[in-house]
This record gives sequence, structure tokens and C-alpha cells, in this order.
Amino acid sequence: MKRGIIILAAATLGLAACNKFEKGEGDMTYKIYKSEGKAKIQEGDFVKLNGIQVIETKSNGDSTLVNTYDNERPAFFPISKSMFKGDMVAALKLLGEGDSATFKLNLDSMAKYSGQPKPVGTKDNYATFTVKIEKVLHKIANEADSTFEKKKREFFETEYKALIAKNKASEDAKIKKYIADNSLKTTASASGLQYVIEAAGNSERAALTDTVMVDYTGQFTNKKGDGKINVFDTSNSKTAKEAGIFSPMAQYAARPLVLGQLAPGFIEGVQLIGVGGKIKIVIPSKLGYGENGGGPINPFTPLVFDIELKGIKKGSAVTQLPPPTMAPAPATK
Repeated sequence: MKRGIIILAAATLGLAACNKFEKGEGDMTYKIYKSEGKAKIQEGDFVKLNGIQVIETKSNGDSTLVNTYDNERPAFFPISKSMFKGDMVAALKLLGEGDSATFKLNLDSMAKYSGQPKPVGTKDNYATFTVKIEKVLHKIANEADSTFEKKKREFFETEYKALIAKNKASEDAKIKKYIADNSLKTTASASGLQYVIEAAGNSERAALTDTVMVDYTGQFTNKKGDGKINVFDTSNSKTAKEAGIFSPMAQYAARPLVLGQLAPGFIEGVQLIGVGGKIKIVIPSKLGYGENGGGPINPFTPLVFDIELKGIKKGSAVTQLPPPTMAPAPATK
């Protein structure tokens, strides 16, 4: 895995600008880094891959839009008919299982045929994709669509179960590594929450029925490929922009949240401080998204939150609260 990340990162950090790229269909150019010589991907196949999508911006240099390594979740890609000459389907057809390559695709064409707007502030008219083909499920000639659909479901379920098992087995090690790498002197609660109180705040404590005003940043324990913290949600606009998850529709200020509707780990962390308090919590999955995950969060994924409690609005003691869920909700791009 680490070797794959190094290869892909090297490609995105400058190899895409070299003169060794070959001309493909339409406006596509490409460079193949590794070829295993296996059967090439064809229309109808189903592909598991890891990849990084980068655009070059006018103001901030390279901007990573997608990185499956950061989320520790590979993509599954059905190979349909090409939408235009030199699209991603045409690019992937140059590869087989185990191969890796970088492609530059035309952004105007991608926007026209996908219905998604072109990213704002791009320096040129190309997106760079660096991919590693992990596995290919080939559709056999004259195979019934229903038969292949069943194979695809079984293939995906098998791969997803393997991901879950891997995450479950590695969760404790991820927590320990994060604490060690950041030289944290945490306290462990009886529930398994690890925390560091940075400021205690006042003596007031929030009850489950209260609405708390919190500033927070949620991140994964692993760093991103560029070495930055791996943020998935935040109430801070600067942090959101730096993490590449800024949304003009989001509220970047202290957010009002009914405490009893949050995850057990988040609830416990907030109740350890008063107004004006700050705390860092490391939440094991059993106190967060659990064995099912949610949004960009995989099953059995530990999370880290930096929380500042700005205020408490008292609620009614008779208010009927739903079962706790993980909130605040993860940001999506």
C-alpha cells in the first residue's frame, strides 16, 4: 500500500508535466508506470481501483479533488460506453489488473458530458488522474447480464467485507499510532474514550436535552498523502478551505447541536468541559459510527475531534430524544 501511495504521489507532484506522456484518444494524454501484461479492461467489466484526481489552480497550485488512499476506500468503477473520445473509460481500457498510470483528461468535455460543473479557478483545461488497478472482474463474451450482475454483487460484497475485517483488526493500532505520533498524554475513560482537556471552561455541564454551541474539527487518524491532517468535517472556514472540503452552503461558525442526538463519544467529550472549555477526543468506532460507518467514514473507523464549547442552551427535561446518532454530520464535497 505504501509503495502504491509513493508511486501515485510522485506522479501527481510533477511527472504529469513531463514530455514523456503519450497521445491517446481525443485530448487525452497518458503515461503508464507499471504494466503486468494482463488482459486489458473492456466495456462491461467491473473494476476496483485506487486513484488521485488533481487539478492545477491559478492561486494555490495543485488541488487534490479525490484521493481514495486518504479515505482508505477504493473505488468500484463499471466500464460503460465512452461518453466522449478521451474520457476515463477510454483511459482505463489501456490498463489491466495490477497496472498503474496517469491520465490527463479535458475538463470542458468532462463537464459537458457528466453534467457536473467545471471546478472554479483552474489554471488549465485538464484534470490529472493517477490510478492503480487493484482488481478487474471481466465480463465473459455472451454472458447474460443477469449472471454478470450477480457476479458484480458478490465481487463487491467480498471486497467490502475484506475492508471491514481489515479496519476492525487495525482500529486499536490506529488509535495508538495517532496518540504516539502526536505525543498526546491522553486520559482513557471507562467507555474507551481517549481525551486531552486543553481548557476546562466554567463549572457548567451540558445535559442530554441541552443545545450546545460548539466549534469543532473532525479528522481521521491517518494523515493525507500530502502530510496534512485528514479533516472530514469542521465548523471553521479556514480549516475547511485548507482541507479542500469547503462548501458555500455550510455554516462556518459555532453550531447548535442537541447533545443527546450526538454519538456517545462526542456526548462524553462535551460533558467533560464547561463553557469556554476545549478538548481533544479520540473516539473508537464503538462510540462513533460503529460497524456500519456513514458517508465518507468507513466501518470500524476511529475519529478525532477538537471541540470548543461556546455555550449551552438549557432544554426541557421532558423532551423525548431520539437514539444517539453520530453528529455533526460529515461534510461532503
